[in-house]
Formats: sequence, structure tokens, C-alpha cells
Amino acid sequence: MKITITGETGVEKAFLSADKGFNIDDMKTTRDIIIPQDPLKRVIGQDEAVDLASIAASQHRHILLVGPPGTGKSMIAQALALHLPAPSEEIRVVHNPQNPERPFVQVLNRKQVESETEIQEDAEGELIDPKAVPVNVAERLGYKCVNCGTYSSPKDRLCTKCSKPKSAQRSGSVDNPFGDLLGGMLEVTLGQLSDKEQVTTTRKRYGKEEVVVYERAGEMVMVLDQKTLEKRREMEKISPSKTIVPVDRKSFIMSTGASPTELLGDVRHDPYGSHPHLGTPPYERVVPGAIHEAHQGVLFVDELPHLGHYQRYILTAMQERRFPITGRNPQSAGASVRVDNVPCNFIFVGACNIQDLEYVLSPLRSRIIGSGYEVLVDVAMEDNEQNQLKLAQFIAQEIRMDKKIPEASKDTVLAIIEEARRRALTLDKMEKSLTLRLRELGGLIRTAGDIAIRKNLDLIEPEHVKEALTRSKSIEEQIKDKYGSYQRGVASDMTGAQKASSPYHYWNSDFYDDKTGYE
Repeated sequence: MKITITGETGVEKAFLSADKGFNIDDMKTTRDIIIPQDPLKRVIGQDEAVDLASIAASQHRHILLVGPPGTGKSMIAQALALHLPAPSEEIRVVHNPQNPERPFVQVLNRKQVESETEIQEDAEGELIDPKAVPVNVAERLGYKCVNCGTYSSPKDRLCTKCSKPKSAQRSGSVDNPFGDLLGGMLEVTLGQLSDKEQVTTTRKRYGKEEVVVYERAGEMVMVLDQKTLEKRREMEKISPSKTIVPVDRKSFIMSTGASPTELLGDVRHDPYGSHPHLGTPPYERVVPGAIHEAHQGVLFVDELPHLGHYQRYILTAMQERRFPITGRNPQSAGASVRVDNVPCNFIFVGACNIQDLEYVLSPLRSRIIGSGYEVLVDVAMEDNEQNQLKLAQFIAQEIRMDKKIPEASKDTVLAIIEEARRRALTLDKMEKSLTLRLRELGGLIRTAGDIAIRKNLDLIEPEHVKEALTRSKSIEEQIKDKYGSYQRGVASDMTGAQKASSPYHYWNSDFYDDKTGYE
């Protein structure tokens, strides 16, 4: 089906939608194929997994995806996250004055965060030019010279025009009885002491007298009126805190291969032991884990069995929807700090290969089955017209995601579809099918695109795909083509000493017939 879109120039351009169906002969290049806005519709051939991911997003269910690499497991997880509403809560760690080693947890909704941001903006005051403040204030803050009236930076202790100290502490004055003895050196020192960072005074505004504070702010002056000062006093009543999970964040957290600290959080070491003047307060040293950052979003762990016994912590977080943050190094000052009840209400999406399924903890699988789904992803799809169009859509997606290779011609799309048939038959022994091992197929598309770029061509053509098939062979295939077998390749790569000392080589070598020494 053709979908006509009118561009900014008023020129109509036809796009072909795989979802609606179209005749592949109507396509000139992959530029004519429209990419679906819904990220779940960009996943091809995994209809059951996509349907369950859609349910998981709306019903807050967990999913375990099982299947070989490159079949779209991580893409499904990312698409699921994009179907979730934006996070609405911010997590903070708040200083506990009674017991600093046990900071509090504060959870604010988006409205509260926005309201607090407005208060902070109101408490910032107004920046004005030093020449706009009262003369005596400008002098006391160090902007105006009391001798010649020249304005300059408060960093300059001596006036840039008359070279005298800008402060009111002048040589020979009553305030400076040592002026004749020490001269200008002491004048500058006393002048530095007399300059203030802040001046409090009063002014009349709209017929009423109000307190106003003038503060240094670099080359400008910050003016804090009575309303601003009240806002600041409100903020001072609030205990100091640190935001560990902001309200504006991404909903997809990938934690594949994460360390315990990255997964569960930690408390940084303080060499000064949280000393009130030298050290860093415990609440400022708290670091969230991936399970906390995934709050109200998706926590995705590929190669799940590689986490080993840390799968139990994910199980606990899924059950309680809260998980404490504590120091993980017993020799660190952070080991004494613990933050309880940190929210971690996430949708868990785990993934693994079929051969590793037995290493996924049974209690974790039970939790997933009890509140979610286990899905065996497909490795091939039926070779029909609709699925061929989906594969054409996939080719267009890969080209536009790469952004460095040209579009493909219709004949190129047909050549890649033919290669997908061959791979389904060769790799998975499935006839009349198209492979869904799309990562390797995407690599073929990129290699063909690189060849086209190298030849300064505007389209990927079938001959580029043919050439790419040779270049994109795995290293095992290359060894077999060059040496005839993997064992012969190993033998050719070993030195004489290695051959003599390697039982593996001895037993697998085609050059040794006498193995009686090992009997």
C-alpha cells in the first residue's frame, strides 16, 4: 500500500508501508519504504514476543527472552521501554542529622520537583550592574573606588585609574594609625579585610520600606529583595539532600555484565571518615545501582546467567520493589553507611541463550513466570510475500540507523532476501523460510554499503552484496577456506616447541600417526 506524504516544498512523495502491504515491484530503492513510528513494529518476525512485550508495558509484567544472539532480544526490550509513560518520581538521599550514617530516602513526584525548582529560581535574586546599586554599597562591595569614583572588578584591590586602595581604609586616617609606618602594603591588606561579600540595608519600594541584600556575583551584583530572602529562608529549613535518580531520565537501563556496584549501588570511600569540616557527608557519597535507576522503567540484562548468584538480588528487588544501598567494600568508610527502602519498581527483561537456560536461578524464573512471561524467540519466519516486505523494511531500517551507507536498490533487496532464505536453510535447516538472525544480516548490509561508498556509488547494488558475502565470512570460515580444516590452521600457526609440548595438537594433528606414547 502506498502512503502519500506532502513535504514542505509541496512535492508529493510515495512511501511504501510493509505493515499495510505493497508490491515489491513498486519499489525503486529502500528510500521508498517508510519506517514505522512504533518501535515494536520495527521488530520483524517475532510476533509473539512483540505481543507479550506490549502486554508487559501496559500491565507491568516481567519477561525472559530465550534464543540465539542477533534475533532481536535487546531491540524488543528497548521498544518495550519506549511504550512506558515517562518516569514521574525523583529519588533523593537526605542528610540525617541524628545519625548521618543512615541517610533518609525522599521520593518526590514531578509536580513537587517543578515547584521546588520554581522556589530555587525565585531565591536566586536579580543580577544588576554595579553602577545601578547605591554608591555606598558599591564601595563596600569593592566595585567603586572611594578616591576617584572609578568602577572596576572587585578582584582588583587597587584602583585601575588612580592606583590607590579602593577601600575606605586610607593612609593616615584615624582608622589606620600605622599608615605612615607600613605604607600602602598595609592599606591594601586592611582594604581587603574591609571589603564585604554581602551588604544588608533597607530601601523604599512602592511606599514601603523593605530589607534588601546586595551580594557579589563576579562582575555583577546580586540583589535579594524581601520576597527572595523569605524563599531562601524556606530553603534553608530543608535538610541538605542529593538527587540519585532524577525525574527526567531514560526509561531503559541495560545492565549486561554489570559489576555488583553498578548493579546494586555503593557508597564511595571518604579518606577523612566523614569529618564535619574535611570529609564528605555520607549522603553525598551514595551511588545508585542500575536497579534503582530503572525505577518506573525497564531493567534489561542480556546473558543473564553471567550474573551468577547476583541474580538473587534482582529477585529480591523484584519482590520488594525496594532495595537498600550500602557500601560494598568492608575496608572502606562507606561500609558503615546504609540507605534503606530505596525504590526500584522496574519491569525486568532478561535474556539468555538456550544452552544457558539451566543456569538461570529457578526462583528467579518462578518469579518471572508468576508475574510475566517466558518467550522462546524464533530464528526464522515463513517465506511469504508479507514477510519479504518486512525484511525489506528491516534493510531500510539498518541503512537509516547506520547513517553512513547509501540506500539499496530493489535488486539488492531481492538479493538479500535470497541470502536470508539460504541462511535459514543452512543454519537452521528450515525450508521455505527467511532467517531472523538479523544481526549478521545487518552486518552484511553494512559491508555491502561500505563497498558502495568505497566505489563512490549512490546505491548498494547486488554485486556489492556478492562481494560482501566473501568479506563478511567468520574467521572459522576463513581458516577452513585457507587451510582446509580448523586443525590444520592451528597446526600451521604453532611453532615447533608448541607442537612438541601441546597434547591437544598431538591428538588432533593429521601429521602424527604414532600416538603410542600417550597410551
